[in-house]
Amino acid sequence: MKALIVEDEIKTGDYLRKGLSENGFIVDLASNGQDGLHLALTGEYDVIVLDVMLPGKDGWDVLQELRRSQQTPVIFLTARDKVEDRVKGLELGADDYLVKPFAFSELLARIRTLLRRGKIQQPEALHVADLELDPLRRRATRGQVRIDLTAKEFTLLHLFLRRQGEVLSRTFIAEQVWDMNFDSDTNVVEVAMRRLRAKIDDNFEKKLIHTIRGMGYVLEERD
Repeated sequence: MKALIVEDEIKTGDYLRKGLSENGFIVDLASNGQDGLHLALTGEYDVIVLDVMLPGKDGWDVLQELRRSQQTPVIFLTARDKVEDRVKGLELGADDYLVKPFAFSELLARIRTLLRRGKIQQPEALHVADLELDPLRRRATRGQVRIDLTAKEFTLLHLFLRRQGEVLSRTFIAEQVWDMNFDSDTNVVEVAMRRLRAKIDDNFEKKLIHTIRGMGYVLEERD
C-alpha cells in the first residue's frame, strides 16, 4: 500500500511517515500544496493525508484540482476544527476529516476503514501454495503455521505475492519497499531476502522464493 502525506510541519510529517511506514505503507511526503498536487496526479496512491493550511496552494485547492481527474481517498488532517471547515472539506470531496491534535491510532484506523471500501478494497487474502497473507489483518501463515514478520518483511512479502510469477529486480524491490534508489554497494535487499526466506522457506520442504541469477527474485510454486 502506498500513501502520500502533504504536510508542511516538519515534525508532524516525519511522525506520520514513520508511523505509516512501520505499518507497512510506502510513504511519499510533500511539504507544500504544489508539490503535493503534482505527486498526487502523477503517482499511484491508495490514500492521501492532506493538511489544509499549506504554503503555495492550500489543501482546499489541492483537493478541488485532484477531484477533477481522480477519486483517490483523501483524509484531511488539520488544525481547522470549525464545523464549517469540516463541512467544506467533505463537500469538496474528502473522504474523512480529522482534527489536530490527533491520535495516530485513530488516523490509522480511519485509513484502514477507507482501504476496505469500494475500488481500493484489498483482497481478503493472497495465496501461493500453502502460503497465505492477509493484508488487512496483517497476518501471514504457511501450512497453518503463523509467521511473524517485521513491517518491512510484510511489505516485501506483500509485493511478491501481488506479483507472483514475476521476476523482481533488486532495483525494483528497493524502490518499492524502501523508497530508495538502488546502490550497488548496499546489500539491504539481499539481507532482507535472506531473512524472509528463513521465515517463509527454511522450515518447509517446498521452496517458494527463488533466485534468478543476474536478474533478481521470483515467488512461485514449482513442481
